[in-house]
Amino acid sequence: MSALTPASEVILRHCDELLGRRILFAGDLQDSLPTQFEALDVHAHTQQYHHWQLLQQAMQQRAQFGLTISKQTIAACDTLIYYWPKSKQEAQFQLADILSQLPLQSEIFIVGENRCGVRSAETLLQGYVPLTKIDSARRCGLYYGRLVQQTKFSLSDWWHSYPVAELQINTLPGVFSRDALDVGSALLLSTLQPGLKGKILDVGCGSGVIGTVLASQSPKVKLTLSDVNAAALASSEATLAANNLQGEVLTSNVYSNITGYFDMIVSNPPFHDGLTTSLSAAQTLIRGAVKHLTIGGELRLVANAFLPYPDILDATFGNHEVLAQNGRFKVYKARRSSGR
Repeated sequence: MSALTPASEVILRHCDELLGRRILFAGDLQDSLPTQFEALDVHAHTQQYHHWQLLQQAMQQRAQFGLTISKQTIAACDTLIYYWPKSKQEAQFQLADILSQLPLQSEIFIVGENRCGVRSAETLLQGYVPLTKIDSARRCGLYYGRLVQQTKFSLSDWWHSYPVAELQINTLPGVFSRDALDVGSALLLSTLQPGLKGKILDVGCGSGVIGTVLASQSPKVKLTLSDVNAAALASSEATLAANNLQGEVLTSNVYSNITGYFDMIVSNPPFHDGLTTSLSAAQTLIRGAVKHLTIGGELRLVANAFLPYPDILDATFGNHEVLAQNGRFKVYKARRSSGR
């Protein structure tokens, strides 16, 4: 088993109580505990493709990736173990979906790190699942209750939109920059001149704002957007559709499902996985870019100025430029030469 998160270690303290249950693991799953958990039956649902990859090889059809949970998965379960994410809105969305389908009197366990706000679960689920705190360890809390009233869930209720220039950006809970254009992406967009041509890949597309602005300014580009987050993928598709723009939206863990070459790769890469600082996605993005860029093609990304990307860019491409910067962010450009 891979290293377990603190939340999973707290769950393991109660594993003997769960042997006879048909369990659904959901929420911010970041380790492989469901693959080796002993119970009558175990299923898992995640909105994160890279987390699903970790689970699917061992669990096969019992691991589900998607925006919402399938009725078939719910039907197999009588107990929910939900890992609280750092976004309260994401927790509200996921729990509203799951608790609208679980049978009444299903047993509910909510676990999460205190710093991610798991304490708010008691208030959030009041009237649906009266919760009691049953354990506290590893700076985590574990709450227990039974479902006494099903929630009501309609995906249409969860959409949010905001304008960027003349464009409409559509987003869902858990998507980066859900409520407004973030400063980093705005800085990156300021460096992209209208009239670009060729194939462009937006990695970690989020709401699709970067790719959508690009396509609106440069109608001759052939746009591909990718992300690991099912909510981000749905948001990007909705954003493109709202603005009558064309683009291919792909589920991909950085380049895992990307084929072919591009004239430009753009990204505002994440440096967190849940609450954990993680540079692995950005490092994979930079180091793998040369295998997906045409000769003369460029990688353009924005990042917090303190992150150690210049060294990785130089080691990969031989050089880099800083196109723009402010107090917090820098926009980097690196070009693939014929020798690489």
